[in-house]
Amino acid sequence: MVMVIRFTSNVTDPPVMLYMGVDKFENENLIKWGWPEDIWFHVDKVSSAHVYARLPTGQTIHDMSEALIEDCAQLVKANSIQGNKMNNIDIIYTPWDNLKKTGGMDVGQVGFKDERKVKKIRVAKRINDIVNRLNKTEVRLEIDYRVEKEKRNAKERQDKKQEQRELKEAEKAEMERREKERQVRSYDGVFSEEKMHSNHSGAVDNVEERSLWELLWFTDSSNQCLWDILWFLLLALHISSTQIHLIALNLYDL
Repeated sequence: MVMVIRFTSNVTDPPVMLYMGVDKFENENLIKWGWPEDIWFHVDKVSSAHVYARLPTGQTIHDMSEALIEDCAQLVKANSIQGNKMNNIDIIYTPWDNLKKTGGMDVGQVGFKDERKVKKIRVAKRINDIVNRLNKTEVRLEIDYRVEKEKRNAKERQDKKQEQRELKEAEKAEMERREKERQVRSYDGVFSEEKMHSNHSGAVDNVEERSLWELLWFTDSSNQCLWDILWFLLLALHISSTQIHLIALNLYDL
């Protein structure tokens, strides 16, 4: 179990949790079990607390507002015995996963995997309004950070699986939509003039085709739907246009 001190910064929506260990030994666990969403803050070249800001899922250091960075900087300055007395000091910050810990380092000491990912902000002086606001939200808890990290990773895996399922369902729906469109286009093609020919004997005679359409279209409009259905069914059965013409004439005479 690790004793941690938590604060809440409400300068963003949603609010962001800030946290730090009570001493350098607790900091070792925070370094080990931090989250990818965590941003680490420290007073540059001066001993201070290690303050972390836990960003919402999906956000990075580049999404942090100036107000949130200022909250973190003021909190880490206030928790540095030497830095709290100084003006115009630099605060460095970087993503948790850029922290580097080697066997030869002292307790609580860290390095960086990539110096280019380390950012710096100058703090002119302590702003009591910010520090007091954050201190009012202070909560001390004993937490098993290893268990919390494992729960976080398990949820991330579940979310990724759900995303994959939703992606597959969307792809399936899109394929079905395209297939329906293809079928509609193929049905439309059946009724196009250039497709109105026999599957067995070649092109239909223009005179026969014209007289057939005239027969169908000038039939009593109340029966038009029946003619349309008949025409489609006969074509689907691969009945030639000439045969359809004869059938239509016989039906018309009834």
